[in-house]
Amino acid sequence: MRQGPIGHPPDTAKPALAWHFDQQAIDAEAATDGWYALLSNLDPEEADAAEVLIRYKGQPTVERRYSEFKGPLAVTPMFLHHNRRIAALITVICLALLIFCLIEREVCRALLPATGLVGFYALDNWTVKPTGRLILFALSRIGYLPAHDGSPPQILIPEQIQVHLLELLKIDPAQPRWTTE
Repeated sequence: MRQGPIGHPPDTAKPALAWHFDQQAIDAEAATDGWYALLSNLDPEEADAAEVLIRYKGQPTVERRYSEFKGPLAVTPMFLHHNRRIAALITVICLALLIFCLIEREVCRALLPATGLVGFYALDNWTVKPTGRLILFALSRIGYLPAHDGSPPQILIPEQIQVHLLELLKIDPAQPRWTTE
């Protein structure tokens, strides 16, 4: 039988694995399952531990809103060289996001107790939650006919979902509030 290098088993030897449970380490880890630390700059009078946890758990909602920058708000990359312009762009983006969220919130509140609308998709029997993206997409298909030769401006609404959204947003399509002057 051939021997391997000094201190090593021969090539024909089978590897062996030895293991055991360290119950004390397992118990120590199990004692901390589900626990994690949250650091907050809120005053204890402003928010107790439960309020800090509630705000932390709401973080995905906020982060989802910022993902909208890459979606319906259609923000493209820009190269700005002055802090003043960067701050102005961020302000405009935040205002657009605020309006986006307010439109979604207003439609959802007006729908209560229902939580969905029918008509966003070609299959008219699909009930879906009205997200800001769906609302703006549906409203983007509304046409506008400006005033001409003494006739008033008109909003052209081709679909029932648009009529329903305008009702939920309390917008009267017969009374456009902007002018072309």
